[in-house]
Amino acid sequence: MRTAAGAEASDGGLVEKFAQQLRDVAQKVGQAAMAVGISLVLLQGQLPAGAEEAQIYRFPASTDPAIFAAQRTLVEAWTIVSDSFVDSGYGGRNWDEELSHGLMSAYTAKDGNAAYNQISNMLDKLGDPYTRIVPPSEYRDFRVSSDGEVQGVGLLIAADPQSGKLVVLAPISGGPADRAGMRPGDEVVTIDGRSTDGWDGDQAAQFLRGRQGSSVTVRFARRTTQVPGVAGRPEQPPRWELKQVQLQREKLELSPVYSTAMNHGGHKLGYIRLVNFSQKAAHDMQRAISDLEAAGAEGFILDLRNNPGGLVRSGMEIARLWLDGEPVIFNVEGRDRTGVVPVMQRVMLEEGNALTHDPLVVLVNHHSASASEILAGALHDNHRASLIGDTTYGKGKIQSVFELEDGSALFVTVAKYKTPNLTDIDKDRHCG
Repeated sequence: MRTAAGAEASDGGLVEKFAQQLRDVAQKVGQAAMAVGISLVLLQGQLPAGAEEAQIYRFPASTDPAIFAAQRTLVEAWTIVSDSFVDSGYGGRNWDEELSHGLMSAYTAKDGNAAYNQISNMLDKLGDPYTRIVPPSEYRDFRVSSDGEVQGVGLLIAADPQSGKLVVLAPISGGPADRAGMRPGDEVVTIDGRSTDGWDGDQAAQFLRGRQGSSVTVRFARRTTQVPGVAGRPEQPPRWELKQVQLQREKLELSPVYSTAMNHGGHKLGYIRLVNFSQKAAHDMQRAISDLEAAGAEGFILDLRNNPGGLVRSGMEIARLWLDGEPVIFNVEGRDRTGVVPVMQRVMLEEGNALTHDPLVVLVNHHSASASEILAGALHDNHRASLIGDTTYGKGKIQSVFELEDGSALFVTVAKYKTPNLTDIDKDRHCG
């Protein structure tokens, strides 16, 4: 990927500038983590050597470990936003005062959870719903989605809305549960001896996932085949068979691509559904296109409906599969190296060739967002595809993800983007 300077851009590529900013932020995060400690020492009347020249924010540090941990994380989040948030005016807020207010509110909170909530309260002042803190458990789920792999037994499970029982939706093909004979509809009764009564899919996933090579024991119930009842006699209650298997966890690859060939009007079409933009998305789509071409596909349908987005780089890699030359994929607006002046720059692909030149239609709907809109806009504005469907979600912002010391993550909007034809996704949403 390379960038070409736009009319308002300063010298140097914006992507490279962002990379440098993120490296600087990484260093400042480390400084921020000790800022709380420095302030605490100040209250005790001492100052560490070399700290005289640092910018110190004095505040009372809690003696409650949970509240103090929340204060540290709040400072860490504040520092990252200071250096990377797309709006150098911070939504019209005095960002230094927000730090002081947040730390004092955390200090007076009744417990650690209430103190931790002050981080979200501080971020809400920015007026950007996409800049947010994500707790460790939710961040782990995000990593599974974006990395495209998980260490576990390969079960897709959820609580049945009627019975409340934990039911297998599907085993991942070829995974440990699939090889052990588990089937859709099986009810998971216990996991390592723990009853699953009242559990949802997320709770079960915490116990099913684990280190590759470790084992977990799953007990499940399966409804046996029933003989239809005789007319005039009541049906017999269903019979259940209890089974137990020991499954060894392993690394499982979760493909975000589903593809199939279909016939329409005497023509063979290749249908490709993309559920998210993970690290594996471009690789799996390349394989799907090649397989469908080999099967005689004369045209393609790319289904981005209900795709919430994901990794922007993944979207660019997928655009490469459909576009020749060095097309503009999107225009990006962010902060320059000073962190103050907004700049606009075009993001382009390196010279290259598309994998296929067959006709292409892209399906979108209101739940197609972010990277889905980038890809759809690039294919449309470069005259490569027609869009069919409903108005898309309208998320014209790009987030960077920062892992925090406590295992949570901070999602920060670092740039805004427009389509190659300068359509503002936030204001002028794509329509089919």
